[in-house]
Amino acid sequence: MALTVQDLIDQKSRTLQLEAVTGDMGMDRQITGSEISSPGLVLAGFTARFQKGRLQVLGETEIAYLRTLSNDTRMEALDNLTTLEAPCVFVTKGMSVPRMLKKLALERGVPILRSKLTTAEFYRKIIPFLLEAMAPSTSVHASLADVFGVGLLFTGRSGIGKSECVLDLVERGHRLVADDVVNINLRGTDVLIGSATELSRRYMEIRGVGLVDIFTLFGARAVRQQKRIEVVVELKEWDKGIDVDRTGLDGQTTNILGVDLPLVVVPLNPGKNITVISEVVALNLLLRYSGIDPANAFNARLLRQMAEQRELREYLAEDYE
Repeated sequence: MALTVQDLIDQKSRTLQLEAVTGDMGMDRQITGSEISSPGLVLAGFTARFQKGRLQVLGETEIAYLRTLSNDTRMEALDNLTTLEAPCVFVTKGMSVPRMLKKLALERGVPILRSKLTTAEFYRKIIPFLLEAMAPSTSVHASLADVFGVGLLFTGRSGIGKSECVLDLVERGHRLVADDVVNINLRGTDVLIGSATELSRRYMEIRGVGLVDIFTLFGARAVRQQKRIEVVVELKEWDKGIDVDRTGLDGQTTNILGVDLPLVVVPLNPGKNITVISEVVALNLLLRYSGIDPANAFNARLLRQMAEQRELREYLAEDYE
């Protein structure tokens, strides 16, 4: 993933209160990572272990430090800074940009952006944006619904009934997130966030009916912008040869963007109520979150009963009265 300095300004200029000190120069430079740091050690002359290509932030401490340096030392420090191949350099708290820094930045095509925010506030607002913008992502052919607060991702071949199932869930009071195409972003190391494309948000395609506007039909409570994906529900045609989990002890998983998610395979046959099954899938996950696992609890109960019956048989086998 990558975005340009101009993209950053277009999307976050108001939030970050940005001003382009060096004009339009360098706006096409690419930001290829979410790392952003303060170049304190670089200004002090230590560059051996400093990674190039990161966004750099000069706060009040760094600017005050530069003012204490002699002209030659300051020139060397700023020369080190502008050779780090930073996509751009930020100066916070609305402070004046040192003339020497501006001169070197213009010569080397490094844009300087000034923010009126304090350094701490600037970091607090830009880091979540960078993490989201640089997060690994993918798109899948599926439907996503919020069922009892659990994100269920419905997969299966085209026309198998994913949209119809989600529509029925919406009618029962649950919420649509995305239909047909689901954009998935990785947050952190194990959180997958699903959302609709900009064009298809709040719409569903129902075969034989066409496009329907869920927001208009069911109101604001029926849709949401995004949702964490917690379970994948795969819809499959019924087949006698299909291996179906009957107890829930051998839980299946599927991998999306390196994250393992619980997988529930639901074979379809006439009369099966997929909507209710989907609600049960969500409620089962909520039970596990609260420390209750029905499958393991039943298995433990069965093993305990078998052990008791074995003890009874052993006792009766030795009873000669």
